[in-house]
Amino acid sequence: MAIALDIFRALADATRLRIMALLRSMELSVGELAQVLGQSQPRVSRHVKILCDAGLAERRKEGSWVFVALGQAGRVEPVLASLDAWAIHEPDHWRLADAARLAAVRADRASAAAGWFESNAGQWDAIRSLHIAESEVEQAMGAVLGDDKVGQLIDIGTGTGRMLELFASRADRALGIDRSSEMLRLARAKLSERGLANAELRQADLYALPLPDGAADVAIIHHVLHFAQQPGAAIAEAGRVLAPGGRLLIADFAPHEREELRTRDAHARLGFSDEQIIGWFGNAGLAPARIETLEGGELTVKLWLGRKLGEGLREVKAA
Repeated sequence: MAIALDIFRALADATRLRIMALLRSMELSVGELAQVLGQSQPRVSRHVKILCDAGLAERRKEGSWVFVALGQAGRVEPVLASLDAWAIHEPDHWRLADAARLAAVRADRASAAAGWFESNAGQWDAIRSLHIAESEVEQAMGAVLGDDKVGQLIDIGTGTGRMLELFASRADRALGIDRSSEMLRLARAKLSERGLANAELRQADLYALPLPDGAADVAIIHHVLHFAQQPGAAIAEAGRVLAPGGRLLIADFAPHEREELRTRDAHARLGFSDEQIIGWFGNAGLAPARIETLEGGELTVKLWLGRKLGEGLREVKAA
């Protein structure tokens, strides 16, 4: 009864009902909510706090921004179902107006993302020109992972969210994490354009993933490990969140001598050998399952697939 009272009190305001409807469409910052609602940020923050206190919404800080998403499904879904049922008898005119303003927010995100890519295209293109086409790398990753559906996928160091674009549809739930709030804003713009409702983004460190032990079925580390000061610790943390039988796919470079990538582009490691990765897999409780070598440029791209060992699972030699 207490939970029901908290929920009904929280919803006893037109603005908070509008916020719930907006959060069904996409995760929004407090500033974006204020833009859509036509209200001040302090006022919107007060409404958001009430919804969060009732468990109907969740706040997450990224840099100087605060993002808001719907709360846990068990508490939120009955509320949304009721709102939908009542809307049949009384159309919500606010929803149409808010949807139009929400489209403007999406356009702003897309514009910001396009501007960032334009200003950084030279740097990305310079690195990509050194190895096989990224489309071929992505195709090979898809072949290694296969088409089977999985429960939870996590993209570690998601950057602009490209791995989520490619593989979130194969999962019931997909989570992209990155330390950079700027990267997460770019990823959020891309994912909202693609309509990937099952994909979520969080600001977190690759050494402290925001998942409990054994919660993930697939983890991806795509061209991130060479930035890590402690690659073994990053692989161990990925192994921690994998369930028995879960898979970790790493895409990165074989050893090379392009020293300018260290000085110009902050690469902490100039590639990895099979022996290094397999050793780190073993320390993380992972067995090597498959290794692919993708040549076709000055830098060779490697794919390493590890499988989490557990009860009833035995180690197999990598193909």
